[in-house]
Amino acid sequence: MAVIVDLTLPADSFELGQILRIEGTTEITVETMVPLGGRPTPFIKIQNGTREEFERTVRNHPSVDGLQLVNSHDGELLYSLDWQSSDFSLLQTVLDLEGVLLSATGTADTWSLELRFPTHETLSKFQEYYLEANIPVSIKHIYNPTKPDAGPWFGVTPVQRETLAYAVESGYYSLPRATSTEELAERFDISDQAVTERLRRGISTLVANTLLVDPEDE
Repeated sequence: MAVIVDLTLPADSFELGQILRIEGTTEITVETMVPLGGRPTPFIKIQNGTREEFERTVRNHPSVDGLQLVNSHDGELLYSLDWQSSDFSLLQTVLDLEGVLLSATGTADTWSLELRFPTHETLSKFQEYYLEANIPVSIKHIYNPTKPDAGPWFGVTPVQRETLAYAVESGYYSLPRATSTEELAERFDISDQAVTERLRRGISTLVANTLLVDPEDE
């Protein structure tokens, strides 16, 4: 059964953190990882960064063959990165184990990754790799997606997840209730009925993909 792991590691211990060096409050997100020519080619989005300094730093890295600006909108820059991945790098090891990078976000100090492996055995091999390589990985969560097609958040859409998370954090489900439906609707700039429906659909999907799974499917 597939297994998903959320982890963090220092930026200087991760190849993209070494290449995509940033300062201050700048944040980088790997939008997607496309295999081109037998190697992973990331598309990256950067926010609150200094464009010229960032581009110069990345292009001067010895493993980088090219950095191309794909799109620019409202202060966000989207790049494609052409780089030579080492056979023993963390990302290459993930790909060799048939793993998938679901998400990656980096700051000047830390990167957060979400990885999916086909089995617990391949995850164990990945853990053996980073321990032997002395990479200080911190595991946050390990879980099994109950349905292979449900996605990393059990089928819940990004807006449903954001709304459900905010509702829980703001005390919507607390007793006594700390926030109202009207306040949730105002927070997401939608109607009371729309926010109620969003929560209902999100909870229904979450239950269907977790509690209502046939044991034979597992």
